Formats: sequence, structure tokens, C-alpha cells
Amino acid sequence: MPPRPALNPDPATRAWAPAPGPAPRLLAMRGKLLPLAGLYLVQGLPYGLQSGLLPVLLRARGLSLTRVGLAKALYAPWLFKLVWAPLVDTRGSPRAWLTLSTAALGLVCGLLASHPPAAAGQAGLPVTVAGLLLLLNLAAAVQDVALDMLALRLLEPTELGPGNMVQVVAYKLGAVLAGGGLLAFGPTLSWPRLFLLLAATYWLAAALTWVAPALRQLPTPLPSEHPRHTLHLGQDLLAVPGTLWTVGFVLTYKLGEQGTSGLFPLLLLDCGISAPELGLWNGVGAVACSIAGSSLGGALLARRRQPLPLLKSALQFHLGGLACQTAMLFHLDSPGASLAPSTVLRGTALLSLCLQHFLGGLVTTTTFTLMMRCSQLAPSALQATHYSLLASLELLGKLLMGTLAGALADSLGPRLCFSVFLALSAAPMLYLGLAPNTLA
Repeated sequence: MPPRPALNPDPATRAWAPAPGPAPRLLAMRGKLLPLAGLYLVQGLPYGLQSGLLPVLLRARGLSLTRVGLAKALYAPWLFKLVWAPLVDTRGSPRAWLTLSTAALGLVCGLLASHPPAAAGQAGLPVTVAGLLLLLNLAAAVQDVALDMLALRLLEPTELGPGNMVQVVAYKLGAVLAGGGLLAFGPTLSWPRLFLLLAATYWLAAALTWVAPALRQLPTPLPSEHPRHTLHLGQDLLAVPGTLWTVGFVLTYKLGEQGTSGLFPLLLLDCGISAPELGLWNGVGAVACSIAGSSLGGALLARRRQPLPLLKSALQFHLGGLACQTAMLFHLDSPGASLAPSTVLRGTALLSLCLQHFLGGLVTTTTFTLMMRCSQLAPSALQATHYSLLASLELLGKLLMGTLAGALADSLGPRLCFSVFLALSAAPMLYLGLAPNTLA
């Protein structure tokens, strides 16, 4: 005789009804994660273009590391998400915001198809291309706020680990498709064709978002749930338990990694590795490893692993990998050193890119889970704004070092610069010891 299902009191009928088993819960979670995965994938496309394609493209045309780093200033709209987050939080629905912002991304990509990138000998990006990329980031940043609001409303506390795994994995998959894929297959895919393909992808995603059943059924907050937008909004956000500590962590935990991940591939390019080979390893290979690391983080969190101990272990391994990269850099910076084909040093340098991205993916998924856990402690009508604050500051920390890394390398030299990055990577491990109990 099969065991009887657990019983649950049904408040509507005052009778006893079967409690939902693991299979219905799993199906319900998949119904939430699939639309999130598709939306986060298309959101990663602009980042992949600007982080994987443009730096190598500009460096191959002879631009200095400083100029290459300054191109990341086009990410500026992501730092101001808090400006429009309250509007997205309280006006309209996530479905409407996601549809409009995704359609806008398709429009900008269509315009970019008619404007080529920098030509050989040009000092930098053409003004028109830079302006369109800025608009691309603006539309993507609006989409990000709406998508985070959707995730906060859809996911239960026990679903945060798998949900953030899907977020990070899908986002990075979109990034590698748009960035490393173009470098690897650039000779067969021209700039206009690439952006026309992206425009069609965005418009298809916008149409699917508008008709998606899961998004049509989302409840809209009642007027009483709307936050009061006063001059004290910042105080209300910072008063959420654990916010101050989380702000400090997200500002600093990626400083060292961003410096090395942005510079190390460019220095390998200077040492003789070709752009297509670098695109294959630092684009497709490294991001595939990052996706694997993010998947491992989501799986561990789904098994009730606590984020803080997992973060400490991952950061320790990441610091060890960075120390190995720094040692290789010291060797490559010495006279007579080279990365000749079929040498152990060349293979080790390329494999180190994959290892660091694997550990970086594990760290990122765990950190985003911690951020979302902190935001769910806020009132429901403030949660998307609160998460936008944390996400903007997280990006600020990465963007600050990513922008300045080239200037630091040009002024201090690679050896001293990487030594600074190594010290910055050790600081977050000490900071974890100050984490509040509300986030444990």
C-alpha cells in the first residue's frame, strides 16, 4: 500500500487537502526560471559586445591600455539605475517595462548595424557608435531593473540559489555569444550582420515577453503598497538590515579580479597570442568555465549551503589563482620571455583564464544570492529599488577598477600593478568576518 500524502489544512474549506509534493514544486520553479533565463540571456548581449569584443578590437588597432580602459565609461547608465528604479517599482507592470526596454534594445541594434566600428589608425570609437552604445546600455539598465523586480516577486526564499544561478549563467551565456563568439568567428560574420541578428533577437524576445502567460498573471502592487518617495528614501534603503555591510562588500569584492581579468588577456595579446585565439579562450572557453562555476554555486546553494562560508572558500581559491597569474606575469615581463606556440607556459597562461573565470562565476552567483536575500528583508514595494542600489554599487566597484586598470598598468608597470590587485583580492576575505547575523 503506498504511503499517504502529507495533509495540509485548507483554510477555504476547513478540510484537509494533500500538501504539494516535490514534483509540483519543481515544476512550479521551472515555470519561473525558464522565462527568467531567456530574459537574462538577451540582457547579457550588450555586455559581451563591450567586454569581449571592443577591448581586443581597439587594442589590435594600436590604442593604449588607458584608452581601452576608458571605453568602459559607456557602462555609465548602469550606475544610475537608482534614478529610475522607483519609477519602475511603482508605475506600470514588469511585463510592460520589459517589453518596452527590450524593443528599444532592438531599435538601437538596428541603428548600430549601419555604423561600422573604429577603423585602423582611428584614435578611438566614432562618436556616433559611442553614443549608440551608451543608449544600448541605458535600455539594458532599464530592462535590468524590471527584470530584477520580476525575480524578486517570483522567487521564494528557498529558490534564490537556483534563481541566481539561472540569472548569472544566462547572462554570461548571452555575453559569450555576443563577445567571444564574434572574435572567434569574426571573419564570417560582419558588423552589420551581427547587429541585425541582435535586433531580430531583441524584437522576438520583446514579443514573447508581452505574450508570456507567467508575466500576464503577475499581480500589480496595490496603491497602498507604493512607497512614499521622499528625501528620506536613501535612509529607508540603508535602514534595511544588513544593507551597510552588503554595500561595503559588493563595492570591494571584485576590485582585484576586475583589474586582472581586464589586463591579463591584453598582456597576452602583447606577448604574441592572436586575437581569434584569445577570443576563443577568453571568450568562449573562459565564459563556459564561468557558467560552470555559477552552476556549481547554484547547486551548492540549492542544497542548503550557506552563502557566507561558501564565499570564503571560493575567495581563497580565487586568491591562489590570482597569485599564479601574477607569478606568470613577472616571468613574461622579464627580458627574453615569450609565449611561443606549443609551450607549457602558453598553455598554462590560457588555462589560468578559464580557472579564474570558473572561480569568479562561483563567487558571483553566491554574492548575488546574498544581495537578493538582503533585498527581500526590505518592504515589498522597496525591494526592486533596494536591489538596484546594491546592483549599481556592485557594478560601480567593478567598473571603477576596470576603467582605471589600464592607466595603473601604464603608470606603475605590470608588476607593481598586479601586486596591488593581489592585495585588493585578499581584503574581502577579512571583511567577511564582519558579516551581520541577519545574512547568515
